[in-house]
Amino acid sequence: MRGFVTSYENANVRFEQSLIWNNEQGYSTIELSKNAYEINVMGDSHVGGVENLDAFFEASQNDNVAAVAMIGDITTGHETDYNVLAEHLPNIDSLPYFAVVGNHDLYFDGWEHFYSIFGSSSYYFLVKTPNHTDIFFCLDTGGGTLGELQFDWFKNLLETERQQYRYCAVLTHDNLFRLRPTASTNPMPEENRVLSELFLKHNVNMVMAAHDHKRNTTVTGNTTHIMLDALQDDNKNASYVTLTFDEAGIDFGFIDL
Repeated sequence: MRGFVTSYENANVRFEQSLIWNNEQGYSTIELSKNAYEINVMGDSHVGGVENLDAFFEASQNDNVAAVAMIGDITTGHETDYNVLAEHLPNIDSLPYFAVVGNHDLYFDGWEHFYSIFGSSSYYFLVKTPNHTDIFFCLDTGGGTLGELQFDWFKNLLETERQQYRYCAVLTHDNLFRLRPTASTNPMPEENRVLSELFLKHNVNMVMAAHDHKRNTTVTGNTTHIMLDALQDDNKNASYVTLTFDEAGIDFGFIDL
């Protein structure tokens, strides 16, 4: 259940549109000249307000990170908020950014506006260093489920492609380990069970999620699940996460604003 405000599409419709985008635009590869790199991840900025969002982009550019990820509830779904967001996005050539849709982004027929700015919400991107290549799956859980089409696509890629890459991370909005049940986008227990098994079987190293507005870290097998604080301006605990990838492994840290 997405919440009290609905829109015209569902997970399968969004995935089909995302797949069209992927087929037309392809999948991004970031090529680096160094073996260690960082990616900054934020969630729940809920634009309108852009003070913390601007600070996030500025810090990411100053720290020369490889990319940034925005994992849902970037806006409130209103067209006016998407227009504000578009004005504050960095130049993608100077700071590559990747986004997935959250439940609030879908309110008020928000998917149409998300798609016009970001395109796909179900895709992967690669980071290629001199010695290794890592894969990042961006999954649409804005309605509380992957839906059968996106799930089959993700499962097939894990089975056929995962072994080619060093590290594997999943970036999505909803989280498997809810800290506070709400009236919207509560994950389906059976889907969570199957996903957890896939993560373990295919050595998914890290899962990044948001939605609950409260940081938390859970480890299941060799998969680390990180839940983010909300980046929104009125959150006294606003923060984002810096992920560091190198030969020794993956490290992370919460950066308070």
